[in-house]
Amino acid sequence: MMSHLLNRCKAHSYDFLAPGRGNAQVACMGADLYDDLSNDNSALLSPERLVVMHHPKMKSLYVGLCALVLATVVGADIQAQQATNAKPAAGYHLLKRIEVGGEGGWDYLTVDGAARRLYVSHATRVVVIDLDKGAVVGEIPNTNGVHGIAIAPEVGRGFTSNGRDNTVTIFDLKSLKVLGQVKTGTNPDAIIYDPASRRVFAFNGRSADATVIDAATGTVAGTIALGGKPEFAAADGRGMVYVNIEDKSEVVAIDSRKLAATARWPLAPGEEPSGMAMDRDTRRLFIGCANKKMIVMNADNGRVVADLPIGNGVDATAFDPDTKMAFSSNGEGTLTVVHEDAADKFTVVENAPTQRGARTMTLDPKTHTVYVATAQFGPPPAATPDRPHPRPSIIPGSFVVLAFGK
Repeated sequence: MMSHLLNRCKAHSYDFLAPGRGNAQVACMGADLYDDLSNDNSALLSPERLVVMHHPKMKSLYVGLCALVLATVVGADIQAQQATNAKPAAGYHLLKRIEVGGEGGWDYLTVDGAARRLYVSHATRVVVIDLDKGAVVGEIPNTNGVHGIAIAPEVGRGFTSNGRDNTVTIFDLKSLKVLGQVKTGTNPDAIIYDPASRRVFAFNGRSADATVIDAATGTVAGTIALGGKPEFAAADGRGMVYVNIEDKSEVVAIDSRKLAATARWPLAPGEEPSGMAMDRDTRRLFIGCANKKMIVMNADNGRVVADLPIGNGVDATAFDPDTKMAFSSNGEGTLTVVHEDAADKFTVVENAPTQRGARTMTLDPKTHTVYVATAQFGPPPAATPDRPHPRPSIIPGSFVVLAFGK
């Protein structure tokens, strides 16, 4: 470091203007300072090494000025060195990669915290991962166009929404054995379990309604018209279910026992909502929107209490009740982390880098780990009248689940 400073002194001279003295100028000659510093540090500020022009009597002032300059140089170098050596602030970062492979797209992920399993939708099957081992341990086959997975621990059953077949598959949570299928509306997408009514809600994107299934019997309890394209939903555990309506930029509140929509609330300034999560204690909904906003809504009256900036391409949100952190997984390759300071006060903590395409996620409440899914991409296929803006192709065998935490 000292050699670097010597070279800086040799390479530069410092000019000063003395206010009120007719612009008296002093030049601190770098070469002489270099020689003095190399041989005798005490001679660094020797007046004999200063060339003074116009006002010789200002010598003592100029000596002080040169000392100030050198101190500034030294201080700047020390600060730069400290910045170089400093460790980055602790934040969410990659903990583990779980290679899945295979072909085809994906959508939602769901954690079964009690069983320590992670369910991942993958084209025509659901991949089952042991959370503690970080390894694939099974799958649920023949779920054509699967979007989501709902877990009903009270009855020991799981449910998948099969978008291409317009069905829900029922499977056993312990053995993963398929128990049956239920017909739904058109293109079931998001699917959740409501513990208050012990019913499963499958939200049908194209028929703009929800198919409600009794979790214990596997029979359809009813259908609820939603008046728009539903996306993800959340249950409050008390008998209310809330669902995003993407094409209307609204939230619909549903009484899960009466199977009736009870309210419809605008999301402005949020647009095209997708992900939804809930803090059941504060009664706040965290809603990810396509215009790069996370809307926080009061679940009791639909009042928007905050809108927060997030990354681009959100398709899921999550909330950790222990840490009071809300998350937005963004397809651009970031994870927006928001802290709930109070019921109506929120702070964006960071935008942690993930990987391009990691737009959906889930949270393990035990370890506070966030899981996202993505793959490597190739060029998009040629545009067609039906698909004027095709997505990039997925490179076969590159599908992966990424675990993020602190």
